[in-house]
Amino acid sequence: MGVEKAVIHPLEIGDGRTYWTYDDLQGLYNWLTNAGLEFAILEGSVPISDRVRLGREGRDEDIEVFKRFLRNCGEVGIPVVCYDWMAGVRWARTAAHVESRGGSYVTEFDLAKVQGGPTSDTANATHEDVWEALEHFLREVTPVAEEVGVKLGLHPDDPPRRSLRGTPRIVDSVEAYDRVLDAYDSEYNGVTFCQGSFAAMGVDIPEAIEHFGDRINFVHFRDVEGDADRFVETWHDDGPTDMLAAMRAYEEHVDDNVPMRPDHVPTMAGEDNSNPGYHTNGRLFVIGYMRGLREQVRADRS
Repeated sequence: MGVEKAVIHPLEIGDGRTYWTYDDLQGLYNWLTNAGLEFAILEGSVPISDRVRLGREGRDEDIEVFKRFLRNCGEVGIPVVCYDWMAGVRWARTAAHVESRGGSYVTEFDLAKVQGGPTSDTANATHEDVWEALEHFLREVTPVAEEVGVKLGLHPDDPPRRSLRGTPRIVDSVEAYDRVLDAYDSEYNGVTFCQGSFAAMGVDIPEAIEHFGDRINFVHFRDVEGDADRFVETWHDDGPTDMLAAMRAYEEHVDDNVPMRPDHVPTMAGEDNSNPGYHTNGRLFVIGYMRGLREQVRADRS
């Protein structure tokens, strides 16, 4: 298929550990290298606790764990770490069997179906608490990221709302990202440009890509129909975003070495939907679609 780079998104650590050790990372690196792939991104099991995200007592101890993790990534040779700042509830969906084209399944978020409030760990947090926590984190960890050569890519809140189940969220707009990037001005403090989350913000995707430009360190290529209060995932060639214009913006404004992956693909016939958004057949479809878009953009430029 022409895929050269791999994203590792471990679902759980096991053994009572809270993050991936150097030996874990080196083992994954060796496995990928033996398969002819570059270990380009680590996302998922990244050691950032909610007391770090909320600025609670003990956060600096946890930040030291993250610094050690970054140094391990740098020693192994992993160039980018994707992380998020969603305390309490991480990425949220309210349905995973929404029928789409040809009887395929996609996921949905509908605020009207969300139940429950903040947990005891997230109660009484304010937006400024979360902002102070994120800016403190970036001042602490970005120098380490620069030192070891590992770029950070902050993922948007998903859904990009100002709160979810009573817990404040802050990474929900272009303006919020401007504040994040200004908190520590470095190419190592960058953006994971998740198109679906930015689309749910209501922004113009190509304009936002141009706006962030070389501060984009990782791309999630997907689309949604709707807004931050209610949306459904779409097939990548069947949503409201002009995906060719988006690919053109990446080619013109983002470094060619920035990894881009198909994200939240439809579950297709014959697949059991046990891992919604991440089954194989939809991913194969999207890889071909992405390569075709890129080929068209490059043909137009030549």
